[in-house]
Amino acid sequence: MARNLTQLELLLELEPVAEQNVNRHLSMAKAWHPHDYVPWDEARNFAAMGGIDWAPEQSQLSEVAKAAMITNLLTEDNLPSYHREIAENFSQDGAWGTWVGRWTAEENRHGIVIRDYLVVTRGVDPVALENARMIHMTNGFNPMKAIRAAGAGDQLVDTGFLHSVAYVTFQELATRVSHRNTGKVCNDPVADRMLQRIAADENLHMIFYRNMCGAALDLAPDQALEAITDIVCNFQMPGAGMPDWRRNGVLMAKHGIYDLRQHLEEVVMPVLRKWNVFERNDFGARGDEARNRLGEFLQRLESDCARFEEQRDRALAREAAKRDLVGAKG
Repeated sequence: MARNLTQLELLLELEPVAEQNVNRHLSMAKAWHPHDYVPWDEARNFAAMGGIDWAPEQSQLSEVAKAAMITNLLTEDNLPSYHREIAENFSQDGAWGTWVGRWTAEENRHGIVIRDYLVVTRGVDPVALENARMIHMTNGFNPMKAIRAAGAGDQLVDTGFLHSVAYVTFQELATRVSHRNTGKVCNDPVADRMLQRIAADENLHMIFYRNMCGAALDLAPDQALEAITDIVCNFQMPGAGMPDWRRNGVLMAKHGIYDLRQHLEEVVMPVLRKWNVFERNDFGARGDEARNRLGEFLQRLESDCARFEEQRDRALAREAAKRDLVGAKG
């Protein structure tokens, strides 16, 4: 049995690939400024400055758009947790350190611009938003928590890099999908443009992590696939645990912003195909076992998608019938 590479060995072996991909990212990333995406002429003072405080009728966003914008913003707010995760499991030296700093700086813009937009347009209650931010950031987020709770990942204690780079690959793509679809339901070209800009960042970030995880898969196939399988089988979105997470997640899923089918077909499968997980022949016994476990999970996820869609369609039909009935009585 091939021994596991240590965290240090993985980082040293992969640093040339990291440098190539940092340079690639810097050549493709476009500079942008959050203040250019906010309709400042809609702003007015709140009560503390002699104006009026927020009231629900001031918002032009639907309930679905509100839920998605709050979820996306609180997710971005937890950047300190994500920074800590990659700083601990990557490195703060060389190309790794350059990436950690650059990625963190780029991600910070996302929370800045979404919050400014929501406050200026009075899209959501700013007091409730701040209270939720305090709770969510205080709790933090660790993607390994769900894996440890499931009893997985024990064999990779010294290689947190593999779990981290696998997680952020899927997470960045999932966040891109969520931001892009949120823009479509806001019914506001300003919000749509802003979220398209954020989604473009997330896509470039995903490509960096996907390339690094792919290189790790080539370097240590069995070891990397075990980590990938742990992540896919126990994946949680980074917003898990935030206030109203379940309610907002259900709304987003029901209305096509992010649901199980999108997670499977737009996030998980494209990445696995890019890595040729089910076609490659460089796995040993451990890798084959992990691939079988992954395949079985994906089959279950497909069944879960079908069940969710049936339940969602029935719920939407009931809601439509109820609206028609109210309209007829009106």
